[in-house]
Amino acid sequence: MPTNGQRGPQRQIPVLATLPRPLYARAESLGAGSWTPRHRHDWVQFSYAISGVLGVHTAEGSFFAPPQWGVWIPAGLEHEVVTSMRAEMRSLYVRREDCQWAPARCRVLEVTPLARELIKRFCLLPADYPEDGSAGRLVQVLLDQLSELPEVGFSLPLPRHSRLLDLCNELIENPELDVTLGQWAGRLGMSEKTLMRLFQRETGLSFRGWRQRARLLSSLSVLEEGDSVTRAALSCGYDSTSAFIAAFKGLFGYTPGELFRH
Repeated sequence: MPTNGQRGPQRQIPVLATLPRPLYARAESLGAGSWTPRHRHDWVQFSYAISGVLGVHTAEGSFFAPPQWGVWIPAGLEHEVVTSMRAEMRSLYVRREDCQWAPARCRVLEVTPLARELIKRFCLLPADYPEDGSAGRLVQVLLDQLSELPEVGFSLPLPRHSRLLDLCNELIENPELDVTLGQWAGRLGMSEKTLMRLFQRETGLSFRGWRQRARLLSSLSVLEEGDSVTRAALSCGYDSTSAFIAAFKGLFGYTPGELFRH
């Protein structure tokens, strides 16, 4: 989620005309607030955090990967990558023709234990690894595993409607705001029903569902910094810690403690 306007070092984007092989690996240690300018490339990027929380922002929305989850970025999609705190990141660049099974949209995927070990082993290979023998077999197995990684809902779709986008950006910047649907509708000069229909059409989520997801995603960086669950709950607008934990588990499948231990 937002870093309150405080940005750290800009990350360098590798200068590559083409990928030398079907897969290209990149390992990075990122400082707090690291970011890239918006860019695109002719290959798929799959990035996941060993530690820290990655954020990938596109025109369609934002996608977040807690530790051991990753973000799949299609070839040609303009995006920027940010981290709110220090992070250890592993990235795979994949040639278009070697992952034609993948849908052409940004997704958050769970990195299974097998995929994690395969990525770890692949990162030890040179960039111009031999395409036959054991290296070639490792690459094929890794590609097969990537195609089967389960998708999770750690994304926050953004509307294209300009006034609705302003509303969403305000909620992203201030997740603790306690403003009702009726109050937002009044500010936008429309009825609650019209706002609800517009929100559903533009984001695919209800207003309540979108706001809850925005709040829970904003809590990830607070929790990753080691703050208490109570502070994380308060920071994103929950008065009840138990309600926050229940909502958190409903989205992520784990309680806050389980997620970061996992």
